[in-house]
Amino acid sequence: MNDTFLRACRGEKTDYTPVWLMRQAGRYLPEYQKVRAKVDFLTLCKTPELAAEVTIQPVDILKVDAAILFSDILVPIEPMGMKLEFSESKGPILYDPIRKEVDVLKLRTIKAQEDVPFVIEAIKILLSKLNVPLIGFSGAPFTLATYMIEGGSSKNFVNTKKMMFQAPELYSRLMDKITDTVIDYLQAQIDAGVHAIQVFDSWAGILSPVDFENYALPYVQRIIKTFKGRLPVIYFAFNGSAMLDTIKKSGADVLGLDWRINIADAIKIIGNDVAVQGNLDPCTLLGSRDLIKDRVERILNGSKQAKGHIFNLGHGILPEIPPENAISMVEAVHELSLK
Repeated sequence: MNDTFLRACRGEKTDYTPVWLMRQAGRYLPEYQKVRAKVDFLTLCKTPELAAEVTIQPVDILKVDAAILFSDILVPIEPMGMKLEFSESKGPILYDPIRKEVDVLKLRTIKAQEDVPFVIEAIKILLSKLNVPLIGFSGAPFTLATYMIEGGSSKNFVNTKKMMFQAPELYSRLMDKITDTVIDYLQAQIDAGVHAIQVFDSWAGILSPVDFENYALPYVQRIIKTFKGRLPVIYFAFNGSAMLDTIKKSGADVLGLDWRINIADAIKIIGNDVAVQGNLDPCTLLGSRDLIKDRVERILNGSKQAKGHIFNLGHGILPEIPPENAISMVEAVHELSLK
């Protein structure tokens, strides 16, 4: 197996900079669209053979250095007791949002081996076919809580912050249940054989630094402490570039960076005892090959002082990206870093 990605996570010397893409299995690939046309999104997530197929597609097409399990951060929320639906126009919808004590009480902590066996089965299929490491993942507790409280995505997250500020004890009980679920969910993936895990905090950036430290970070720290030293743990707090000094306290082996900060500046804040992942603006892949190569080179040059660097986008790849541009980016990373 090509373990360049894992060595970079650990801060070990590598022959070149490894690269993978968030949402690399997705709508920008015609091969994915062909599979997706047969089933709805949630069915695709829950069908191990299909989930494995679309996980492998970008590894073969883009020649990336890691695969990430095809699934969704909301998958473990459904067996906690919430009805989940994915709308083509509105995105994820969670029915009967969590707003009151009775709502929190009715939630259960999942047993992933029994409640989401399709995830475990997909991992087993993938391990028999992949020649690069497989990344397992979960949403972070705060991000999952926002979906559960709001009932979906939101502009201002009023209901979430209302619970945080007006009913902190209730909020804490909800977060404890979610955190226990995330730990069990990630443990099941690790037991199945994933080589690294990533915790996605997609909505961390809606919080002020002090509220992030009080209402989100402690739960992430608990998760990372559980798995620290067993395999590489990546923490990606999207839109969190203004509070990297606090995000570093997560204890993760690798910190994901969005594109809103120069990578060299981020490394100065983080220090050289943590590896970094990122941080190309996804829309750069709409540009010319020369533009893409220029931006790749800038990031590679800026990352030289890091303990380790995994090249990635600053968020998920967009459906509008031409696959050939993503291929060009991966080739540029490999070529320029090898030099």
